[in-house]
Amino acid sequence: MVELRARWDDLVPGSASLADDLVARYVERTRRAYRDHYLGIVLTALDSLIQLSTDPTSVRLAAWFHRAVHEPGGTPDEDAEASARLAEQLLPQYGVPPVRIAEVARLIRLTGDLAAPPPDSYAPPRRDANGDVLLDAVNAVLASDPSRYAVHTAEVRRDAGDRKAALEHRYDEVRELLGGHLYRTQLARQRLSPVARVNLEAELAELDSELPAPWRGWQQAALTATATFTAIAAAVVAIAASGASWQTPAAQDEAGWPTVALAVLSFFSAPVLFRCARSASQRARLIAGAVLAVAVTGLLIAWAQAPRTNPAVGVGLRVPLLISALILLLGAGAAALVASLLRTRTARFLPARNLGQQLAWIAVPGTVALVLLLIVQPLSRGYVLRSNERIEGAAREAGKASPSVLDGGVAWVSDSVAGTGAEEAIGTRYGVAIPRPNGVVEMLDAATGALRWRYSRSDSDEKPVIAATGNGEYVLAQFADVGYLLLDANTGHRKAAWPGRTRDRFVLQAQPLLVGERSGKLHGVDPSGHERWTYDSGDCTDMGAIATAETVITFVSYTCDDRPDEMTALDVQSGKKLWTKTSADTYRRPVVVAGLIVVAEPGGDSDVPAALTAIEPRTGDIRWRWEVPKTWACRTLLNAAGKYLIVIDCPGPSTTVSRRTIVTAIDANTGLTAWQTLAPVNPRNKVTVTADGRVVSLARGTTACVANVISRAGFRQVPLPTGITCSRDPRAVGNLVLTSGRNIVVALR
Repeated sequence: MVELRARWDDLVPGSASLADDLVARYVERTRRAYRDHYLGIVLTALDSLIQLSTDPTSVRLAAWFHRAVHEPGGTPDEDAEASARLAEQLLPQYGVPPVRIAEVARLIRLTGDLAAPPPDSYAPPRRDANGDVLLDAVNAVLASDPSRYAVHTAEVRRDAGDRKAALEHRYDEVRELLGGHLYRTQLARQRLSPVARVNLEAELAELDSELPAPWRGWQQAALTATATFTAIAAAVVAIAASGASWQTPAAQDEAGWPTVALAVLSFFSAPVLFRCARSASQRARLIAGAVLAVAVTGLLIAWAQAPRTNPAVGVGLRVPLLISALILLLGAGAAALVASLLRTRTARFLPARNLGQQLAWIAVPGTVALVLLLIVQPLSRGYVLRSNERIEGAAREAGKASPSVLDGGVAWVSDSVAGTGAEEAIGTRYGVAIPRPNGVVEMLDAATGALRWRYSRSDSDEKPVIAATGNGEYVLAQFADVGYLLLDANTGHRKAAWPGRTRDRFVLQAQPLLVGERSGKLHGVDPSGHERWTYDSGDCTDMGAIATAETVITFVSYTCDDRPDEMTALDVQSGKKLWTKTSADTYRRPVVVAGLIVVAEPGGDSDVPAALTAIEPRTGDIRWRWEVPKTWACRTLLNAAGKYLIVIDCPGPSTTVSRRTIVTAIDANTGLTAWQTLAPVNPRNKVTVTADGRVVSLARGTTACVANVISRAGFRQVPLPTGITCSRDPRAVGNLVLTSGRNIVVALR
């Protein structure tokens, strides 16, 4: 205390009482930090720096006053403000000029922001010699003897109150100090900075050991893991790209080495980027930047070389996969570069390993895998689907077809539909859809036959298989090597693409939509491809299915053992099992009529069933049973027409060649015969059934084709115009009958 008092040395003439008051403040018993030894360190440092100031007296006074007021737990800013006010109150009593008092107060207030990194000495915004000298003297405590510094830091933390909060605050404060210049003047930097940094780093290490650090450093670990695993993911995607084609159809001279080179580069980049992310060296940043540059250059080249699509040439899957691999490599290089830049300031202060870092190393590879499965793969497939499709045709309102009265006239003739015919047409709410070779689906206006829209793909050279679904709102088209695409029946725009895993499944029924697998699985599917449920009949089974609007009936036969065949009902929305029944033999040719499932009871080895049975789908009860005449000899055909079941066969005996066809209409509600017509029509002719129950087939007449019409009114034969091909099957779309000509579709009037 005496030594400290001697330092005042008549700083202000006649101010001995002021000096005693200030010393008393620093040594009072209630003060736990910033005591007399702290002030001694500041004043000693000030003596070596004071020659740099322009007003030494003001600087010395500010040094004496800057912690004269201190409350336990008080912040530097609070202490500085209170001390400045104390100086403004006391100094006028000792004759200190107002200008000096103002300078002293200003300097004291500067000490409230010691932790902020000072501006760079080579480009200072302004010079403040007095402030620089004072702040460097105050911060000289950082360069004190290590034992003295340890005592000082312990007093500061004890003074703060809440130990955990004090440790966390001090940890951030020390990190901030180490991140910038500790001293403003060049002289202080030369004399004090080396020792101060040693003290601060030692304090930081001690704080790090005391503070719980379960998460510290997870960002650095996450960046390192991202750089490593994203590079590996880029190698995996590049390998996948090597097995795909650059364009469709693939060119014979297509080079495969770029994808192989990218895979090799990405694979060997993984350990290199791992090391770069963990290093703060200039070389590490240069290597990470080089990987970035390679990825960007590759992206530009790939984008420029992407094939331009036309009806004959499409984009292959290699294009989006290669671009995805380059983007992943770019992300890996960027993560390594950012990690290297961050490590320059934080590496020395990170714990070796903790929970946060371990979780980061676990979470990142999982996240990368999810990115590959949920982002890269769908985006690549979406790019190929979008790039290879074209829609032609102007938007127009769909016409309504007039029912065919079959008077020998023609309602309309389509434009050329080479490679297809009426037998492959399907009816929708917006017209007649027809598949064509080379991956084309056309929608014809049902009233005029004019083309409404044409959907075509460059990556498919085969005729798609189509079906109407969603109550006629959509066309479900299966394209070879592409999969199932859902097209809007009104506009032709693609609404959905079924996931790749469903590509090899087959459609059992389009409305409601059921798909099957050869492994014995049945799926209830929305038109968009979303699976509502899956039913597995087990191994060694052969399964068929049919559905009403509410219920699915499955027919399962066992091929590996002698178990009886089963018939099981499922809810069409949830797939919940409703009931199961066994039978001696599998029912055949199921058909939905008026909400009932009508099946053919096996008749031994004959194609003629023993009886037709109507089953209530929700309960499994038999509504009615219709005995099939034993004299019938042909393969019995079952078709639904409104509330009637139309049964087509030929009268026997089976030992003779029948040249007649018998058509029977059964009321589905009662199981009674509504009408029956016998017609002199060859039963081997392919027939189609209209919605009102007319059975139509084509035959060759003396000069042209004739239409055989069997209905409730009897039988009639209608001559057709020339140009209709008799050998091709007719097709009924509702009550509109379609036939085929040479590369045309003809609608009969």
